[in-house]
Amino acid sequence: QVQLVESGGGLVQAGGSLRLSCAASTNIFSIRAMGWYRQAPGMQRELVAAITSGGSTNYADSVKGRFTISRDNAKNTVYLQMTSLKPEDTGVYYCNAEFSAAWGYWGQGTQVTVSS
Repeated sequence: QVQLVESGGGLVQAGGSLRLSCAASTNIFSIRAMGWYRQAPGMQRELVAAITSGGSTNYADSVKGRFTISRDNAKNTVYLQMTSLKPEDTGVYYCNAEFSAAWGYWGQGTQVTVSS
């Protein structure tokens, strides 16, 4: 069982910044991909950003140029730096660890609220 603990969410004004952290209970070096997803009220969970074990990154079009995902293998932690936040970025942000296409773990989520 792998535990993922997110932190760093909160309330911020539009245009502001937040940094989310996801601390894993296991060594993340060999995890195929780590990702951040978000779910707005009444909406499906969507991929925001992902980073592979090799360091390749992938972003949703809506956050490109504003969000940056990174990983610190020594700390078993993945980060999501969010800048120029918009009200539409509001939602619960979940960390995901993907070991394979059929096996992964989720964190409990952290709320991000962007006020206009």
